[in-house]
Amino acid sequence: MDYISTIIQAIVQGLTEFLPVSSSGHLSVIQHFMEIDDGTGPLLMVVLHLGTLLAVFVAFRKTIWGMIKEFFFTIGDIFTKKFSWKNMNSNRRMMIMVIIATLLLVPCYVVKDFFEARQGDNDIIFEGVAFVFTSILLFLSDRCNGQKLGKDMKVGDAFIIGAYQCIALFPGVSRSGSTTAAGLFCGLSKETAVTFAFILGIPAILGGGLLELGDAVHSDAEIDWIMLGVGFVIAAVVGFLAIKLVSWLLKKNRFKIFGVYTAILGAACIAVGVYELVTGTYIRDMIM
Repeated sequence: MDYISTIIQAIVQGLTEFLPVSSSGHLSVIQHFMEIDDGTGPLLMVVLHLGTLLAVFVAFRKTIWGMIKEFFFTIGDIFTKKFSWKNMNSNRRMMIMVIIATLLLVPCYVVKDFFEARQGDNDIIFEGVAFVFTSILLFLSDRCNGQKLGKDMKVGDAFIIGAYQCIALFPGVSRSGSTTAAGLFCGLSKETAVTFAFILGIPAILGGGLLELGDAVHSDAEIDWIMLGVGFVIAAVVGFLAIKLVSWLLKKNRFKIFGVYTAILGAACIAVGVYELVTGTYIRDMIM
């Protein structure tokens, strides 16, 4: 791993963690063609995820702070028997819905190796199919124009969005794209769907980072702290800009741009994967 590789992966992570195009899928494709297989990789992934996590906190700081306060207020109301499911404000209801949607991920992490195997199998056909699946979701959700706000969310909405987030554990299926699409399918307004999808990503990103940290701890590779710092900053800045871009494009009804992109990328990955499988020759070996 070197600085060029770190910068490329940081940009890819920052962009694709929030653009509805799948960060895991892009990293899998990048690693496939660059043949990145380094003992320091897990630690770099932790740092890049922390960078994108910072981007979410900065972009949605007011809503997140409101939800944090409501979390403690809710605990107090439960103990004082003042809690009312019907009379919750927007921040409290969204906070509870985030918890419900996140709980659906817990069983998936028990079999996380099953999902990770798709990314490390040295074959990008699966990623191509997953990119096409993401494209279909984006095209379908682009037709939605719901009006529900955070205060109108139901438990069923949280379950549906949470289920889509579980599917996004496969490389090539966009977490932000699938959860935003699910929110739109549930009738959420575009702004609410984006906000909920990105905040819902906090536990997922943090959980994924902690799992990768476990792998990094057992690595014997030397640590270049300056390189990791560069990756963190780039991932954070690019991630913040990506969040703003997604919000703007969704408001302008241009979400399907990402659908076109993932469809083309998916078709290309499938074509390359089939060629490599049939010929037994990797494209990277032909161009490097």
